Amino acid sequence: MKKNIKKQTVLSLRSPIITPSNSAIMLTATAAAVLMSASSATAAESVDELEVIQVEEKDQRENPYEEVGAPYKARISGDDRHVKDLADTPQNITVLTQTQIEDSGLSDLRDILEAQPGITLGTGENGNAFGDRYIIRGHEARSDVFVDGVRDPGMTTRESFATEQIEITKGPSSTFAGRGSTGGAINSVTKQASTEYNFNELQVGLGTDAYKRITLDSNKKVNDDVAVRANLLYSGKDIPDRSPADKERTGVALSGAFRATKKLNFTTDFYYLKAEDTPDMGSYLDSVTGKPNDDIPVYVQDSDFLNSEVKTLTFGTSYDFTADVRLKNTLRYGETDNGYVTTSARGTNRADSDPAAPGADTITLSSHQGWQDVDYLVNQTNLYIDKELGNTKHQFVVGFEYSDMNVKNGTYNLTNNGVSNCVTNGRGGASDSYCLTNADGSVVDNIGGFLDRDVTKGSYDTDYSVETLSLSLMDTITFNDKWSIFLGARVDDFDYRNDLLGRGATDPDRYSYSDTLFNGHIGAVYNFNDKGNAYLTFSTSSNINGGESDTSGCGYGGVCSSINSIKNSEPENTRNIELGTKWNVMDDKLLLTASAFEITKTNVMESASESDYDAGESLFNDGENRVTGIEVSAVGNITEKLSTQFGAAVMNSEVLKSGVNPDSEGLALANFAEKSLFLQVAHKTTPKLTLGGGVKYTGKMIAGQPDTGTNSSYVIPSSTVVNAFARYNINKNMGLRLNVNNLLDEDYYTAGYRSGALLYKGDARNATLTFDYEF
Repeated sequence: MKKNIKKQTVLSLRSPIITPSNSAIMLTATAAAVLMSASSATAAESVDELEVIQVEEKDQRENPYEEVGAPYKARISGDDRHVKDLADTPQNITVLTQTQIEDSGLSDLRDILEAQPGITLGTGENGNAFGDRYIIRGHEARSDVFVDGVRDPGMTTRESFATEQIEITKGPSSTFAGRGSTGGAINSVTKQASTEYNFNELQVGLGTDAYKRITLDSNKKVNDDVAVRANLLYSGKDIPDRSPADKERTGVALSGAFRATKKLNFTTDFYYLKAEDTPDMGSYLDSVTGKPNDDIPVYVQDSDFLNSEVKTLTFGTSYDFTADVRLKNTLRYGETDNGYVTTSARGTNRADSDPAAPGADTITLSSHQGWQDVDYLVNQTNLYIDKELGNTKHQFVVGFEYSDMNVKNGTYNLTNNGVSNCVTNGRGGASDSYCLTNADGSVVDNIGGFLDRDVTKGSYDTDYSVETLSLSLMDTITFNDKWSIFLGARVDDFDYRNDLLGRGATDPDRYSYSDTLFNGHIGAVYNFNDKGNAYLTFSTSSNINGGESDTSGCGYGGVCSSINSIKNSEPENTRNIELGTKWNVMDDKLLLTASAFEITKTNVMESASESDYDAGESLFNDGENRVTGIEVSAVGNITEKLSTQFGAAVMNSEVLKSGVNPDSEGLALANFAEKSLFLQVAHKTTPKLTLGGGVKYTGKMIAGQPDTGTNSSYVIPSSTVVNAFARYNINKNMGLRLNVNNLLDEDYYTAGYRSGALLYKGDARNATLTFDYEF
């Protein structure tokens, strides 16, 4: 898509900063240009308009990827393997800028993404019930989370305090992401040190439900070649209307940039986040009515916790051989420690043998727990080559990646010292239980100490390791002003090992195998004019048996086979075809996108019996499903005063084939919303006051496990949540922002477990006031 040539240009943050010495050179060159222009005009006896170049030195924070003057719109991706502007990229990529995220009043990555169309959340009973779990276009994406283009493994909590923008790639993208990325991938682009400006930004927030948040973002240009940046965070809040459930975050992100020579650059960054939560597992779906219990009391136990600690260290090197050939290397080592003991509530009946109220309705409490330790090493190397071949321009990216990921999952030992107060029926018959209600239906006293647990860390039950070597080749070919094509191919060769320690066992069973994955991507763009285009793209992805590291259960991405048959399993394969159009309008300040897509997943791993596994791969590795849909979006400035982030998706899912459960064929996928919408607007009402708000709609979903068709009666109802905000600039350095989220105090739910026993509840109405000071 052609770009308009402006009469006034602003120095890009990717350009060298203007210093007194090179300012003089520029002035001299400009004077020479004026004299030459004047001479030419005299000779031609005509006067031409002189193009004015205005240079502005940056002295405050700006997003280097956004469209200047359109704070909700990103112009380019933070992943420089996408060599063209987003408007010219043949793929649906949703970008959330820092300004849009701040205006939304959300900070956890989980909450930010849950609001986006085409994305829902997942849940699980134990091993994967904690941390961030995303479902993109109907497919699991909890392991498809990246930071600056490098996979970020582990079921951990993620925060946005050090994030410049969030990029959501829709559709399979193994060429970029490697294994997985069935429905898409999520990439957080972090704030990096820059030699182009100095600034300090302090934000202090207070609000309802004991909300408090303090962040500091400080960039210091030491000299023309060295810069450092620090982002600091402390936040805490009670879960609205669910105290003593709460969240607390402490974070540090440090980055440095060093230009050793004109061609050689080094970067480094350290990231630390500690999240300490007392989690609320929400409500449940009634087994008779199938509806949520909206009035469940707060039942969080004193011993409940959900803790996550993340530490990563990254070194980057880039070298420009020539203007057209450059090399970039990223080396990262990371560790995460995660653990949780949580309580859930479920509606049931007292057993007939209950001495106080036989057969009475009640709510029972149960425990869920697990821990996970992750360490990983990744080295990613990309060689960029821009070359003219004939009449075509080629932009090659040759990539090599090595990754070694190791995960241990384990359990906690729990002892309930509280006195049971009822008898209920379970899998083993009638047994003593902990009921949240007394015989007369009243809520028990001292709920927080009801179970009175002792908690000790137990042994591991899975020891997981995947070592991968990857080679990729991409080429973006520009033929002329009308046509361009993207071509990509990737090979991932992996060694998988997983030691599973069964209950009561002393020696683990080792599941191990190796395989090679081949994937490709082709996309074509045709430009109608300098504003709009049409694109057609085809992409594939692959995932491995046991690809999810947080669980041993087959139904949630763990190993689906016996030890003998795992070598015979085929990778899960996905292919996607998408037809779309993009229009860069309103002086390039507004990007309109519409696309229709079809994702087909084959060789789906399914839960089966041990004998079925040993019988061969044709049964448990024979599932197939499909998701089709239409997605539209509008991002940027509608007018000079009105900005928007809008997206809507209408999708349909279907199980096409099941070797294990043929009755599920024709059913929709679980935790899948057929309709979803997100709208956020900001209107600059006066020079100092901006008013805005948002709405998110999520259609009904049926609770269940991934890749499984379901006609369960456990239906998560649709919801519409309205938010509002206002920004007031006190002066050029100080401002206030008021956010009121869930303005109408809607009872809504974001995910449900297949039995209906877990139903995550969205936050009740809450308000925050944030003071922003730049100095």
